[in-house]
Parts: sequence; C-alpha cells; structure tokens
Amino acid sequence: MAYDSKFKRDDIDEFFDGVLTLKDREDCYRFFEDICTINEIHAIAQRLQVAKLLSQKKTYSEIEEITKASTATISRINKCLVYGADGYQRVLERLENQKNKK
Repeated sequence: MAYDSKFKRDDIDEFFDGVLTLKDREDCYRFFEDICTINEIHAIAQRLQVAKLLSQKKTYSEIEEITKASTATISRINKCLVYGADGYQRVLERLENQKNKK
C-alpha cells in the first residue's frame, strides 16, 4: 500500500477488506444496512454528493439548496478536496469513467 493512512489499524484493514468483497449494489445495500444506521448512510451519500457538486464548481448556497447539507459540512468536505487524501476525487473520477463507458 503506497498510501500511509494515519488511521491504519488491523481492524480497519479487515473492515475495508470486507467492503472490497462486495460484488454489486445489492451486496452494498445488505451490508451497509446491517452495519450503519439509515442516518449514517444518508450522511455518507450526502457527503459524496456535496463533493461532486463542489468539483462541478457549484456555490455553497447552490449545494446547500440541492443537498440540504449545512455550510459547515460543505466547508469540511471542501477542505478534504483541497487538503485531503484524494479519496473523494478518486471515487468521483471512477464514477465519471463508469458513466462515460455506458
């Protein structure tokens, strides 16, 4: 692993290894419904949407209106996009590539 996460632990590695075994959207729904609350799933999905809209250069007020995310949440995600580990960017690029292949 080239990336050295500050959160790296054996139990987190095992969790991520488990996520990597998920084969399709149904597997994801089943696993995440068991492991997360519905509010946690909504929050995670909302964060990805905020990151997507920020990468599309939408304004905070536009993003707040579309996603109902607070400006604090939007700001935190923007900070991740600028100074973070590039996780959002990698996922957004892969989603865009998948969309373009269809």
